Amino acid sequence: MFNHNQEESFPLQNFDPPQTRLVMEDVEEIPLSTVPGQGCSPPHKTRNAIESCCNDPHHRRLAISSIICGISCIGIKALIDSVKAESATDPEAADRFSRRARKLGIISIVTWVSILVSIPLMLALVSYLMTLVD
Repeated sequence: MFNHNQEESFPLQNFDPPQTRLVMEDVEEIPLSTVPGQGCSPPHKTRNAIESCCNDPHHRRLAISSIICGISCIGIKALIDSVKAESATDPEAADRFSRRARKLGIISIVTWVSILVSIPLMLALVSYLMTLVD
């Protein structure tokens, strides 16, 4: 189909630098070697989200969730403590940082949820008091 002698007859190919021209004879064909099981999930049982969250010893996932779904400044402190727990060489210090990361993550999420719940309640209370005044 493709004749290499016709390559010189195309006027636009004269503008290509010589190092970018590719001749089909220079291409080496390498067969793809597939490894069984690489495209599938691991053969062991899959864990649900609760099991994977509870098996996090430094509470890194909780800290990240508290940044996204909570008061972010408290969540950032929880993430810092989680990183300190992971990098601590003393087991007691690692345990202390891990417990503080868990506590701050929970506080962050609970505070945010309580703010979200209290706003509509406060609006309903103000609306009720305004109707009493009239």
